[in-house]
Parts: sequence; C-alpha cells; structure tokens
Amino acid sequence: MQGKYLFQVEEGKEAAAGRPSVGPVYRSIFAKDGFPPSVQGLETCWDIFRMSVEKNPGNRMLGHRKIVEGNPAKAGEYEWLTYQQVYELVLKIGNAMRSLGYGPGEKCGIYGANCPEWIISMEACNAHGLYCVPLYDTLGAGAIEFIICHAETSIAFVEERKIPELLKTLPNTANVLKTLVSFGKVSNNHKEEVNKFGLEIYSWEEFLQKGDSQQYDLPVKGKGDICTIMYTSGTTGDPKGVLLSNKAIIALIAGVKHLLATVKEEVQENDVYISYLPLAHIFDRVIEEVFILNGASIGFWRGDVKLLVEDIGELKPTIFCAVPRVLERIYGGLNQKISSGGLLKRSLFNFAYSYKYNQMQKGKKHEQAATLFDKLVFDKVKKGLGGKVRIILSGAAPLAAHIETFFRVVSCAHVLQGYGLTETCGGTFVTLPNELRMLGTVGPPVPNVDICLESVPEMGYDSLASTPRGEVCIKGDTLFAGYYKREDLTTEVLVDGWFHTGDVGEWQPDGSLKIIDRKKNIFKLSQGEYVAVENLELIYGLVSDIEMIWIYGNSFESFLVAVVNPQRQALEHWAEENGIKGDFNALCEDKRAKDYILGQVSKIAKEKKLKGYEVIKAVHLDPLPFDIERDLLTPSFKKKRPQMLKYYQKEIDEMYKGGNKPVA
Repeated sequence: MQGKYLFQVEEGKEAAAGRPSVGPVYRSIFAKDGFPPSVQGLETCWDIFRMSVEKNPGNRMLGHRKIVEGNPAKAGEYEWLTYQQVYELVLKIGNAMRSLGYGPGEKCGIYGANCPEWIISMEACNAHGLYCVPLYDTLGAGAIEFIICHAETSIAFVEERKIPELLKTLPNTANVLKTLVSFGKVSNNHKEEVNKFGLEIYSWEEFLQKGDSQQYDLPVKGKGDICTIMYTSGTTGDPKGVLLSNKAIIALIAGVKHLLATVKEEVQENDVYISYLPLAHIFDRVIEEVFILNGASIGFWRGDVKLLVEDIGELKPTIFCAVPRVLERIYGGLNQKISSGGLLKRSLFNFAYSYKYNQMQKGKKHEQAATLFDKLVFDKVKKGLGGKVRIILSGAAPLAAHIETFFRVVSCAHVLQGYGLTETCGGTFVTLPNELRMLGTVGPPVPNVDICLESVPEMGYDSLASTPRGEVCIKGDTLFAGYYKREDLTTEVLVDGWFHTGDVGEWQPDGSLKIIDRKKNIFKLSQGEYVAVENLELIYGLVSDIEMIWIYGNSFESFLVAVVNPQRQALEHWAEENGIKGDFNALCEDKRAKDYILGQVSKIAKEKKLKGYEVIKAVHLDPLPFDIERDLLTPSFKKKRPQMLKYYQKEIDEMYKGGNKPVA
C-alpha cells in the first residue's frame, strides 16, 4: 500500500522476539524531499512572538469585547492590543516575576478561560524560561490541586472568578504555591484568605506596576528546553504531565506551515481567529502559535457558550476551529431552522444540498460546485459563522461523517478533520481541502512525522494485511520529552523512539488514515469473544435518533448493553407520530421508547452485518447528555469509561436482569 499522499521510507517487519508485526513506515508525500526546516531564526516559542513583533508591531494581536454595565450579555465591539503593546505588557509581567525570584525552570500555572491575559502570561513564561503549566478550566479543585503539587507550581496566574476555586486547594498547595496573580481585581476577603496561608496575591494592575520599575535581561533559551508541562485529563487515574520542548512546537509549526503553503491555504496577517477552545489543550495552543507567527489576529470569546455565535458574528473569523460537540450543536440548530422554515424553503434547501453534494462527489471544488446556490441558499449559513470563514478545522475527537458532509456542503468553507495527541504536539494528521473521499478519515500525516501501524493480534488487527490495520505509532521531532516524574509511563508508550498512541488505525487507498478503534477499550464476554467497543460505538452512532452512546459488556454475561443519549427532536417526533404523551424525560423512561431505539440499533447492526455478540440487547435512555460536570467526559469530550460504569451501575444491573436478556 502506497497511496497518493504517502511514500514509503521503510519496509514492514514480521513478528519477532515477542513483538507483534509492524507495517511499513510512511511519510507525507509533501515531505518526500525531507522534513521542512523551521523558519530561520526560530529556535524557541519565545522567538515565534519576538520575531512577529519585530515584523508586525502595529498589527492587531489580541482582542476582547468590552462588557457594558457589568453584564456579559451586553458587549460592545472588539477592542484590540497591537503586537507591540502586547510585547510591552509581556516584558512588564516577566520583570515582575523575576523581581519575586521566579526565573528559568520555575513552574508557572495559568488558570482560567481564554483571554488576552492568558497569552500575555504564557509569553512572559516563554521570555524568561519558566515552564508554563496550564491548569484545566474545566476540571474541579481535585485535579487543580494535584497538578499544582505534582508540577511544583510556585506562581499562578488566575482568572478573577476562578480565585475561589484555587483557594479550595489551600492549605494542601501552600507548601509549593507562593504567589497568585489575578487577571483582574482582588477582593479584600481573598487577600485575607491568601495571606492566612503565607501566600501573596496581586491584581493584574498591581503586578504590571511591579514590573514597570524593574529591568531584567532575558535568559538564553535552547531548542531542547522544556517550554510547557501540559497535563492530559486522562480517562483513568491522575492527569499525566506531558513535557513539551521548544523543539517539538517549532517542528509542528514548520510542518503545518509547509502543508498550508502546499495546498495554498497559508495563514495571512489579515486572518482572524476566535479563541474559545481551552488554551489548556494543545489543539488551541498550537493554532494560536501559528497565528502569532504570521502576525494575524486572535479575538477572545466572552466565556459563555450561549453567546459564542454572537461573538463569532461580531469578530467575523476567517478560520474556525471546533471540537465535534460544538459542530453538533450548530448542526442541530441549523437543522431546526431548516425544518421549521416552511415547505418551499425546505424543498429549495434539500434540492440545493443534493445538487452541490453530487457536484462535489464528481470532483468539483466546493467553491465551484454550486455558485448560484452558495449565494441564494448557503450564504445564510456562512453569515451565521460571521461571513468570512474559509477553513473549519475539527479535532480532539471523531466528527460524525454526516455532520462533516453537511458542513462541507453548506458552510462555503474547507472543512478539515485532524488528529493528534498532547504527546505529539497536536496536529499529526489532517484531511486536505476539496478531497471528499477523505470523509470519515483524519487524512494523511502532516509532513513532519513518520508513521507506522503495529499489529494488535488479540483484536484481530494485522498491519501487514491487504487492508493494513493496527496501533498508530508516530516518530519525529514533534514528540514529547516524556511524562513528568513518570518514567514508568514514558517507557510504556515510547519504544525505540516510536510513540504508541493506543489508537487503532486503518490505511485508506489514498494514504489517509481512518481511526477505527482504541487498543485498550476491549472486553471479553462470557462466551470468550473479544469486543472492540469504540468501533461499535462509531457504527451505532450512525443511528440518527442517537446523540451519543456508551456500550458496556460484562465478562460474566454473553451480551452487550448500552446507555444512550437520544436525539431529542427525533424522539419527540416519533412520540407525536405514535400518540405517546409526555415530556422528554418521561419519554426516556417509557419502555416503548426504549424498544423503539433498540429497534433502530438492531436495524443498523443488521445493515452493517455485525456478529451476534456485537448486537446490543438492552438500552437505558438518559435525557441528560454525557457531560464533564458529572465526570463522565474528559475536557476533550472523550468518554471516561470507568467513571461511566460506576455512574450507571444500577441501570446496567437492571438491564442485565431485565426482560431483554436473550433466551439461552
């Protein structure tokens, strides 16, 4: 297997010495002449910002909306800081840190929603060689406490409204944490509480003034120096501190820059990005680094998902990044508008959609497939995203194929799906513009890594088969330097320079990759059959009446059960057609609704020719979507399976005892 977008750099290897077989090593066709070099003079993350300030001092860099009368729902236009203005603030914050004795190698926490102060604090760390340690805005005090203690975070910048959360970690963190800096003001109560534990706390303005009268030379920083410790939320156990070096981030940016130039979609200085995905995650962090390198503009949301669409309308971004959950919400909202728009409008939309999709399937570029319908029908969708979006990039979790297809047709923008991990600095695979055949895949590798698949015999995945499948393994400069204070975990996943992702992939004929499973998410049923749960969830997730599904199998039982978040509109529509009364919560309790969803699930199982033991025999309907608040999802919306098992244990026991149990 070679593929249009891959070329082979090493032969595959048969199983030997207790190790499974390994498929050939591949590289992006765009790196056939070698990996792209980094931009001249770019050695560290500090250089990304410093060089951009020198080149684009007057460009708009960081923008936020001014809140009117203290009400976040009322906001004015975006107000901007230029690159030069941000640089001056960064120097002041850096000088203030140094004046308190914080220098190279110290750990600095940043806790809060994305805002200009977040980036300014991060750049001050980059300037003075401190390790930036993002603290998850979406995790509770337990995880924050763990990260502060584990990383030995001595100074932390914190969003004003998050100060109470941080104070909950005291006195347990007081032996390492010495200084707090608010992004805003500090109340007298908070000052008293902090001082009680021997810590100091400053408002943003106080800290800026502290750095105003000081002057410190910037230390020499190297490519191999650690730039950040980014903790992955993890689906089990404590978070792991991923050590990322300057070299890894610089290599990632070089690959992304080369790829965008090759497909003629470079980030320009007039591009605008809306920053709302957590900066504590690698996905948003590296995207913003790419924007900063190119002197482009970053506008921040107000921190409220209900106001996000309004912020987008005001900012008019040109590149929009999202996790599938965000695109699912937008998709649901658009579908609701379409279905309530009257027969004529609905018919016109459906005709335009079918026509454009067929043209794209024939190989036409999205911007040439239906120019008249783009103006008459799809322009409203485009305006809903501000009117200027040219690229929509989805990452962090798989995007359902029907949603990806929908946005490729109606958004009048390139819709790309990417794949990467914190350990690989984010972007490792990405689909390419106008390649409709890549639908449902994560595309070919970015031109800065080597990739191979390693067989997983216990799951029946063979990397040397005619359709190669196996665990995705990655090698290159974008890899992390290890897990902080966890050499045992590092040696488990880094073998001979290859990072073992735990994800199972399948090469497609064109050289793109499809993620089909998760290596560790397998369980054995009582009849001895192994079940690959993630692959099944993708298949059952195709049922249009299902929003999300979690499948469980017990090794003492012979069949599978599932907890389903039904698609509200679909279930209510079914109930109305069948004369069944009750609100959504009541419907989810109704046995007839459970039987209906089970019927839909059985239908897709038959259609996809699933084996008998892969068929779900009982379902529980939860009207409340799986969420982070109940600790069922990670911040990047991956299912926390052990926690889900604990949370739904009663329902699982009932399903196994219930009447859906198959007759022996």
